[in-house]
Amino acid sequence: MDEYNDEMEIELEINGVLDLHAFSPKDVKYLVPDYLAECHARNILEVRIIHGKGIGNLRRTVHSLLEKNNIVKGFRLAGEDRGNWGATIVELIHRECERENQK
Repeated sequence: MDEYNDEMEIELEINGVLDLHAFSPKDVKYLVPDYLAECHARNILEVRIIHGKGIGNLRRTVHSLLEKNNIVKGFRLAGEDRGNWGATIVELIHRECERENQK
C-alpha cells in the first residue's frame, strides 16, 4: 500500500480490524475506504476501526468517511469490551444486496 506512504510499503492483514495508530492522519481518507473494500471483497462484513479516544478528530474523520461509503450498512462506537469510544464497529452490506441495488 505504498500510495499511503512514499517512504515505505506497509502490508496490512485483512482480518476485520484496522488500527489507525500506525498511520498518518493524512492517509486515513484513502486507507479506510480501501480497507473496507478489501474486507467486503473477502466477505468480512463486520470491521472494527481503532481510532483512539483522544480529542475525537480522527473519530470524526472516520465517521465522515463511513457516512459517504456505499458499502457501509451502518456503524456505531464499540462496546466496552471492544474499545469503547476509541473504536468504531462498521457493518458492511452483503455483496448480494449490493448487486440487487445496482439493478
